[in-house]
Amino acid sequence: MTQAPGERHAPGLTLTPVAPMSPSAPVVAAPGEGASTGAEHDLRALFGRSPAVFASLSGPAHLVEAANPAFFAAIGGPERARTGLPLGDLVPELAPQGFLSFLDRVYRTGEPHAGRNARVVLGEGADAREAFFDFTYEPRLDEGGNVIGVRLIGVETTQLIQAQRLTAEHRVLLEQIARQAPLEGVLDGMARAIEDLAPDEVLVSVLLADADGRHLRHGAAPSLPDFYNRAIDGIATGEGVGSCGTAAHRRAPVIVADIATDPFWDDFRALAERARLAACWSTPILARDGSLLGTFAMYHRVPRAPQAADLALARVFAETAALAVERHQAERARRAAEAKEAAARADLAFLLDASTVLTADLDHEQTLRRLAALCTPRLAPLCAVDVVEAGRLRRIAVSAPSEREDALLAAHIPVYDADDDAVARVLASGLSEVARRTPTGPGPWHDLGVTGYLCVPLRDRGRVFGTLTLLTTDADSFDGHTVALAEELARRGASAALNAHQHTQRVALARDLQAGLLLSEVPRPPGAEIATYYHPAGEGLEVGGDFYDVFPLPAGGWAFMLGDVCGRGATAATTTALVRHTARAVAPLLPGPEAVVQAVNKALSDRPQSHGTGFVTLVYGHFTQGADDGLDLDLVRAGHTLPLHLTEDAAPRPVIGEGPLLGVTPRPVLETVRLHLRRDESLVLYTDGITEARAPGGEQFGEERLLEVLDASRPADPESVIAAVTRAVRAFTGGSEGDDDQAVLVLTATATPAAPAGTRTGI
Repeated sequence: MTQAPGERHAPGLTLTPVAPMSPSAPVVAAPGEGASTGAEHDLRALFGRSPAVFASLSGPAHLVEAANPAFFAAIGGPERARTGLPLGDLVPELAPQGFLSFLDRVYRTGEPHAGRNARVVLGEGADAREAFFDFTYEPRLDEGGNVIGVRLIGVETTQLIQAQRLTAEHRVLLEQIARQAPLEGVLDGMARAIEDLAPDEVLVSVLLADADGRHLRHGAAPSLPDFYNRAIDGIATGEGVGSCGTAAHRRAPVIVADIATDPFWDDFRALAERARLAACWSTPILARDGSLLGTFAMYHRVPRAPQAADLALARVFAETAALAVERHQAERARRAAEAKEAAARADLAFLLDASTVLTADLDHEQTLRRLAALCTPRLAPLCAVDVVEAGRLRRIAVSAPSEREDALLAAHIPVYDADDDAVARVLASGLSEVARRTPTGPGPWHDLGVTGYLCVPLRDRGRVFGTLTLLTTDADSFDGHTVALAEELARRGASAALNAHQHTQRVALARDLQAGLLLSEVPRPPGAEIATYYHPAGEGLEVGGDFYDVFPLPAGGWAFMLGDVCGRGATAATTTALVRHTARAVAPLLPGPEAVVQAVNKALSDRPQSHGTGFVTLVYGHFTQGADDGLDLDLVRAGHTLPLHLTEDAAPRPVIGEGPLLGVTPRPVLETVRLHLRRDESLVLYTDGITEARAPGGEQFGEERLLEVLDASRPADPESVIAAVTRAVRAFTGGSEGDDDQAVLVLTATATPAAPAGTRTGI
């Protein structure tokens, strides 16, 4: 036998191997066979005890003279176990496959012919089977060397070929699993491969178990009818629930050879009959830990019990399916974990960005408006923020997709104490409220198309001061994730708004207190003009340590001072007040600046420790009008920056006067400096916040730059001098506020007594 020209190797699988011949089984011979040679007898004897196929053919008609049982089993079994007939009559299906033509050529030429893995279809109709053989056709010769027939010797390789095909298909499936091909494709390919390899019609089905293992879902069944697949999709696992439900329940193979009579199929018999299914062998698909993954079933059109090879095949592919399902579940779990991690990162990024936005400025109303804007559309299409003020609710912010919706939402104000209002309930309970319906109580819900709401409390140290209300307008509802995100955003928004409100209050308090420690209005003494500047460091949350003062003396003169207290805040405020009030109290009673400064030092030394222990730098002086309309000054410098004398015809020069810090020693050694300011000359007092202001690179503004600015501003009125200095400092620092207060006082001699009006710059 050999493969006929043009024949296609169709895939197939035999599950019933050809039984080897018993060693004692004889070669069946035709009558009159005695003329054959002794060698022929030896061959017959040899192959009569061999599983190989052997037949001795004679004449041009290829009469079957003798053959072993393996030959007859291969060509069709007992009904064809006859001799004396032409091979073409005994096995008529060989002729159209081209095998008889090869026998003719060997008989005609006397040359042998061999083939490997030749495919032949034996039998006809429903009984036909595919087989493969390694064979040799040899000429039979008489004593004269004439060809009298052909000898056929072959070995069936069907199982080997089918095993190779099975191995190849299995390798393809494993490769698909390794590269994480979609589970549906792997299972469908596996089912089709088994159906193609099977010698008889087989219909393969794979069902996958739910996570709880109580139901089976459709996985793959390419050849089963759709109505059948739909009917069994979701069947329960349990004893007597068909082959698959029972196998899943038992965790063991279940063989039903005849569906028509098996009680497992009582509930599904009509369905199987409609699908023309007669037998079902089901094998559970189990994970490595023994948990149920699904079932692997092989259906047949006729009642049939499996052979050992069938059961082995089912086990192999059930294990392969288990590998595919476990790989799929692991990949799905990995993707779910990655998605969860990505969602968590997105939520964290959203909250971090929201925190940045919410703390962008220190206006609490603006903070709550930004809170509403952050919620839309990320959490919901509509959002409103309500706060309690003086026992009433105020809608402080809304956010909506359109101006119309924005106006509708802004116009609605919930009732603070209404029992049927969600906002009122949340304010009372302090608990979030979520519903898949419109809020209770009146409102523009129909016009806005509201389908659900989420109301979250805004808390201030446990006290609910407002609510954040989210409104949805579609079929989607607020899930637990959205509720948690909204509550966290509300917590951050409430905290930011509270901080902003507290900051506003602290700034107002600090400014009020600072204003009380500074002059509300700078006086204009006769023959003099005075301008001042004060700028606190940072955001103005604390009272600064720089101060100044100008006040009249009983004898017609005036006192002035500018100083710097160590520290900031309440301690600085009490120290500043102590210095100013002490100076104002003792100046009318003491003979001059030195005595006043000594009194201030004693007051600082005698203060309780609870009022602060920091030192003070100070420039204090008295001035009166001179004979030439100028000003005569006596001043004392106690550890402070050097005053600067501005004249019209010379560079600014420091006014040297020695004196230590105040509040350090009981009686410091002080020096009184006398100075005369002619017309349009000025005395400039400043704190170290001016000279120690730093550029972005860290360099200080310094005294030399200050002298250059003052030199360039001559002659000028006091306001212009201060404007030149502060403008130069801001340009040098790049607009930075710096970390120290800044104060400047400029005293200028004028030609005639000034009007009683006054001016002041700074805060």
